[in-house]
Amino acid sequence: MSEIQRTTVGERVEVASDTGTGTGPSSDTGTGSGSGSGADERLRLAVVVASTREGRFAPTVAAWFTGQAAHRLDLDIDVIDLAGANLPDALSGRPGPEVAAMTGRIDAADAFVIITPEYNHSFPAPLKTAIDWHYEEWRAKPVGFVSYGGLSGGLRAVEHLRQVFAELHAVTVRDTVSFHGAASCFDDSGAPVDPTGPEAAAKTMLDQLTWWGRTLRDGKTARPYAA
Repeated sequence: MSEIQRTTVGERVEVASDTGTGTGPSSDTGTGSGSGSGADERLRLAVVVASTREGRFAPTVAAWFTGQAAHRLDLDIDVIDLAGANLPDALSGRPGPEVAAMTGRIDAADAFVIITPEYNHSFPAPLKTAIDWHYEEWRAKPVGFVSYGGLSGGLRAVEHLRQVFAELHAVTVRDTVSFHGAASCFDDSGAPVDPTGPEAAAKTMLDQLTWWGRTLRDGKTARPYAA
């Protein structure tokens, strides 16, 4: 399956690292889970934009999702756009500066959200490269998914990714956000045509992700994870 194209949206997605501060309604702060008491309590969320294809639809989906996540007071957001990562395809024991730059960001994250299309019933090759350049950095951290595509909404890519992250000792959350027939789900400004369902799905996924993120972070602090 080819990724749906839209050329009216920019190729890069940028969100400041402190977007989780002071911008969101209280209902989205993750109350009841110990969040909101200070910057040290917030989870560091890395949003990985998987598509690097020319004319990609990824910036539309990523901009919408990071906007949803930025409403929360319990998250600091770092957007890792693989289109600008320039990771080498050939894996080796001698990672260059491009790999080292990404390694630090993945290692610093408490949780991840992968934004992925579906290519031929699976996820993009650059995402597999980014995953395979790392190992311990993914370990004992939660992973959520935002997918998009045609009739399947990218969910077959998500199911493949669940197997990959299980091998890395990461924890994938059950609920996802998926856009079926993605081009028809957004208007020309990049906003969902009907935001009710996607916004509810994003909140549910992020609630689960932050619970797991805080639980795993606290657990590793009390007792190192033994792989």
